[in-house]
Amino acid sequence: MTEELRNRPIRSYVVRGGRLTPSQEQAINTLWPVYGLEKDQGLIKREDVFERSAELVFEIGFGMGDSLVAMAAEHPERDYIGIDVHPPGIGTILRDIKIADLKNLRVMQGDAMEVLQTCFEDNELDRVQIFFPDPWHKKRHHKRRMIQPAFVSELAAKMRSGGILHLATDWENYAEQMMEVMSASEQFRNLAGEGNFAEDHERVETKFERRGRRLGHGVWDLLFEKK
Repeated sequence: MTEELRNRPIRSYVVRGGRLTPSQEQAINTLWPVYGLEKDQGLIKREDVFERSAELVFEIGFGMGDSLVAMAAEHPERDYIGIDVHPPGIGTILRDIKIADLKNLRVMQGDAMEVLQTCFEDNELDRVQIFFPDPWHKKRHHKRRMIQPAFVSELAAKMRSGGILHLATDWENYAEQMMEVMSASEQFRNLAGEGNFAEDHERVETKFERRGRRLGHGVWDLLFEKK
C-alpha cells in the first residue's frame, strides 16, 4: 500500500453512477449559476448569499431534495444551504427550487467535511440537518459512517451556542451508534433527555422515509443542542 493510500481519508459516501434526465441536465446547466455555491469561493457570508442576516440551516446529504425544498418553502424566515454529491439529486433540487421560486435555498456539491472546513467560520451555523445518511450496514463498513466523534466535533466548532443538530436514520443499529456518539460529546446536550430519541420535531417526511415505513422500517430522530 502506498503512503498516499494509507493517508487517504475514509469517505462516508460513494458517488454512484446514474444517468441524468434531460430536465436534470438542463437544470444543472442553466440554474447552477443562480442557485449553486462553489467550495472554491471560500468563506460563505450569509449576508452576501441571501442579502440578509437570517437563521442559517446547513443540510448534509439532501438526496433528491424534496424534503429540503419543502422545509425552505415552509420556513421563509430561515436560509438554507444543502450539500450532496450525486448529480441527479443536484439537478432535481435545482429544478424544484426554480419551480417553487425559493429565495432562501442554495445548493453545493462535494464533500461536507471539506466544505465545513473551508466555507464556514466557527460559530456560523444555527442548525445542521443530516437525514438518513448511508447506514453502511455491514459491520466492517461501520467506520465509513458519517456520525463519528471527529466529525461531530467539527460540526460543533461551526455551530453557534444554542444551535441544533438534527439527525435521523431508519437503521436501528445506526441510531444506537448516533446516540452513543452524541451522548459522549461534551459539546452537545440531548433536547429529549439523556439517552432519549426525539418524538417531537419539524422534519418533513422524505420519499425515502415513506418507502422505508412501507417496508416496516422504524425511524429514529435525534435532536441535540450545542452547548
